Amino acid sequence: MMDKLVAALRSLLPGDSVITDPVRLRTYECDGLTYHRATPGVVVLPATAEQVAQVVRLCNEHGVPFVARGSGTGLSGGALPREDGVLIVTSRMRAILEIDLPNRRAVVEPGVTNLAITEAVRDRGYYYAPDPSSQQVCSIGGNVAENSGGAHCLKYGFTVNHVEACEIVTPDGDLVTLDRLDAGYDLLGAFIGSEGTLGIATKVTVRLSRAPEAVTTVLAAFESIEQGGLAVSAIIGAGIVPAAIEMMDALAIEAAEAAVACSYPEGAGAVLIVELDGPAAEVDLQFAQLQEICANAFELRVAAGAAERAAIWKGRKSAFAAVGRISPAYIVQDGVVPRTSLPAVLAAIDRLSAEHGIRVANVFHAGDGNLHPLVLFDDEEPGAGERAEVVSGAILDLCIEHGGSITGEHGVGVDKSRYMTKMFSADDLDTMQLVRCAFDPRGLANPGKVFPTPRLCGEVPGVRKGVHPLVESGKAEQF
Repeated sequence: MMDKLVAALRSLLPGDSVITDPVRLRTYECDGLTYHRATPGVVVLPATAEQVAQVVRLCNEHGVPFVARGSGTGLSGGALPREDGVLIVTSRMRAILEIDLPNRRAVVEPGVTNLAITEAVRDRGYYYAPDPSSQQVCSIGGNVAENSGGAHCLKYGFTVNHVEACEIVTPDGDLVTLDRLDAGYDLLGAFIGSEGTLGIATKVTVRLSRAPEAVTTVLAAFESIEQGGLAVSAIIGAGIVPAAIEMMDALAIEAAEAAVACSYPEGAGAVLIVELDGPAAEVDLQFAQLQEICANAFELRVAAGAAERAAIWKGRKSAFAAVGRISPAYIVQDGVVPRTSLPAVLAAIDRLSAEHGIRVANVFHAGDGNLHPLVLFDDEEPGAGERAEVVSGAILDLCIEHGGSITGEHGVGVDKSRYMTKMFSADDLDTMQLVRCAFDPRGLANPGKVFPTPRLCGEVPGVRKGVHPLVESGKAEQF
């Protein structure tokens, strides 16, 4: 079956766009979460939306699953390939097709990097607000699939808040457009964050934001992470909504120093990065309040300009990759807790670390309680990987126990699918799969992700086997 499909793909795409060489295939065996690996059956690199659609149609014709991949920076195994399937890599689709400043919009292909949009409009006083730490290399298609956030999501929201429309290839190979202005159900909202299970984005219309009048970036160093956590609660409690509030603990600071020499205050148990933006008068007032709230910080740095601002952010933006300097392997977690639960959860993570002999570096979006514990281990040490998995899972259990979630922005993918039953009932999961079946009745689009027990559409209550729900309801023309 695969041989026939590969031959058909080669007749469709240029020779260098179809990869079957075993050595080259291993380039694509994982995303940014390297703990999970699988070698794809075949990799294709389409250059146009129509080529993506044709590849998907061929997969349907041969009954072969497919997985979409952008830059491969995801951290949940969402782009983990299938050994029996096709990996559709959109990295060659990287054109900025239109910039419409009067309407504050840009139209881009999915392989365009996040930061490239801002760089294209910065000189004209605009930027693209979502800013994952990997924004220099992560792609917009991947951001849409995972509903990515970033440091500034506290004030400005996630990808879903900044996408106006998406041209997508549906799982059966149709090329359609989902728009925020469409009447009826919010299909665009359902598609964003669907982790490649409802189709592949081939063109994205994003909202551009006007650059703020003033920006003040502050680095506050505390003796302990508990002091930093109290400062976060006090900032939000005072009614201040910063553009970003980020925190790093001592171990994360150590890694960042080793990797990028960020020169954070020596001896800090935690650093807090707070960025204020908006009208100058408002920023000045909030900064005065911030100084009072952070009076117990042993050092307070204020960026004097863009260069110093970049220097403050350098350590935080490099934190995930930097951990590789102090640990041969690590698992990146992504749980969410209420801000008021931060001290208790961080203390519990510290106890888990000591109990299992596994170091944990904490980096997180403190303003909205989105934790990114980095669980460190030596994969050469027998049993270390298993202990790290135990700690990683226990951290997610803590998040659920405190009324939080198993993911804030990295997605469920393959890594967290087994925890879905801890947050949702069987009926909840079946209802979610009704949505998936409406888009993908054959279950070929990124199978094995998100749901702990993927079911054929005919096995989900309310869906007759082999019948597309929208066909049955007479509404197929909407697709």
